[in-house]
Amino acid sequence: MRLDVHTHAFHPKIAHKVLEQLSGHYGIRPVGDGTLDDLLARVARAGLDGCVVHNAATTPDQVVPANTWAVNIQRDNPQVTAFGTLHPDYGPWEAQLDLLEQRGVRGIKLHPDFQGFRLDDPRLNPMFEAMAGRFAVMVHVGDRLPPERNPSCPFKLMRVHADHPGLTLIAAHMGGYQHWKWALECLIGSRVYIDTSSSLPFIEPQDLVAVFRRHPRERILFGSDYPLFDPGDEMRNLRRAAGLTAAALEEILGNGAFLAASGRAPATPAPR
Repeated sequence: MRLDVHTHAFHPKIAHKVLEQLSGHYGIRPVGDGTLDDLLARVARAGLDGCVVHNAATTPDQVVPANTWAVNIQRDNPQVTAFGTLHPDYGPWEAQLDLLEQRGVRGIKLHPDFQGFRLDDPRLNPMFEAMAGRFAVMVHVGDRLPPERNPSCPFKLMRVHADHPGLTLIAAHMGGYQHWKWALECLIGSRVYIDTSSSLPFIEPQDLVAVFRRHPRERILFGSDYPLFDPGDEMRNLRRAAGLTAAALEEILGNGAFLAASGRAPATPAPR
């Protein structure tokens, strides 16, 4: 199964507001309108079998609506695997995990930078323990601030990995958006999954080569970060920028198949 493991889609009533926020923060003009219909059309044009759709609750009161959206779009669209979300300020998070598991949602998205907490917040530890063996966790990593000041960073992600070795972690943006030199220092080469989203236009060529040389190829997942980028364009850009053969690209496109909503328990990386 060939998947785009990092996409976003929003209810049509709020999609334009989210795009304005994304564009304002990252300085990137989105290629899509942020709706599920546009995303699925682009996934189909790219020749992919499906996509993983993420949303992160930026406030505690968004947890339930975001998870309801995830359940509904996965139920109604066979091409979609949806990830739910949590927030450390949301009280009955155990019940949300149980509900998501019962409804076939098998992943959680965390975005510390947008959600307003640090990845090393101790309140996350019981959540990570509860998710281990049950959910894969996609974590946004990195931004313009240095690691010690940024809410997320490769070092914090690797501490989570060390403290919760049974947790399936995906470090978005090749281990850390704008944090690639630190990702190469501590994360690249580990058993943590990474995805390729929102990296190719920004990463230095030598760092990209180093990532692909050093990280286990089976733990590199394809992600476009739609609506910021188009899946088909990102597939072509990845092959060209990383110097991949057609077979190597196919391998990466298929590496995310374990995330597909099939009712199986998520794969768990072996401890380092």
